[in-house]
Amino acid sequence: MDTKLFVVQDIEKDAPLLQEAADILKRGGLVAIPTETVYGLAADALNPEAVKKIFAAKGRPADNPLIVHIAEFEEIYGLASQVPESAKILAERFWPGPLTMIVPKGESIPDITSAGLPTVAIRMPSHPIAREIIRRSCPLAAPSANLSGSPSTTTAQHCIHDLGGRVDAIVDGGECRFGVESTVITLAGKKPRLLRPGAITLEELRDALGEVEMDKAVLSQIDPGERVSSPGMKYKHYAPKAKVVIVDGDSESFLRFLNEQTGEGIFGLVFSGEEERANKPCVVYGENDEDVTQAHRLFAALRELDERGAKLVYARCPHKEGVGLAVYNRLLRAAAFEEITL
Repeated sequence: MDTKLFVVQDIEKDAPLLQEAADILKRGGLVAIPTETVYGLAADALNPEAVKKIFAAKGRPADNPLIVHIAEFEEIYGLASQVPESAKILAERFWPGPLTMIVPKGESIPDITSAGLPTVAIRMPSHPIAREIIRRSCPLAAPSANLSGSPSTTTAQHCIHDLGGRVDAIVDGGECRFGVESTVITLAGKKPRLLRPGAITLEELRDALGEVEMDKAVLSQIDPGERVSSPGMKYKHYAPKAKVVIVDGDSESFLRFLNEQTGEGIFGLVFSGEEERANKPCVVYGENDEDVTQAHRLFAALRELDERGAKLVYARCPHKEGVGLAVYNRLLRAAAFEEITL
């Protein structure tokens, strides 16, 4: 398959490229599109045959539900069987933006999109290119535009590396703003529950709704046979080819540990400035105590480790509050939950 590349720098001037991308989607094709979180591999969410192509292109397990992307809040009523009041409160505060809400699904949602669940995950991205493509086409199912299990894509170049020849087109809209996938909250149970942390923090959700529980899968491994209602809960995700081990300790103890390790291909995944005190090659993934910069840089750093030939990576553990919880959640899955506490 020849994959077209559409470089979009201006919504109005590049409208013909956006329309071509939208036309591909309306015909049942696959298009990687930029969002404010990560690049998404988009297909018509209401077309089962189109959605099947997402799973095939990514090598994604079929029991992993997809998120449906919309351009305007009113579109949720055609996708959900009911819209809780809590969804309206969250949408008023956080949409458009990096928040996904799980609600009871309507009849229009194919089982393949929701992985056979009675719920559907919906979000309204804030990226202007993503929203314009949705407006010109249809609601889009769009998981991250990477090969399943590998680090998510935050640039069009990452998409080309993973999906070139597998998809119809890639829309280059520049680097993603946040760098980690959206926060996912389910509103389909008795109490709101955080399923996947992201740029909208648990603290912000609780400020908006009051009590919000945190699912056990955010910080711990769940049973392989357990059904999940959100992406990013069950499988090893976001992992480079190198083995990753999280090391929880302050800067001095971490660097002492890293410098004592022996063997070939050992790298550190560190905060800015720590690479200067390490005797191993390092990749920097942000500033210490600046969780937003860590999130923005994380997936690109994991990909850089592979490019530089890392075999074993010791990753400095981030803080676990605010956006740092999202960074820690992604690192846990990249490391298959292997962590050393100093």
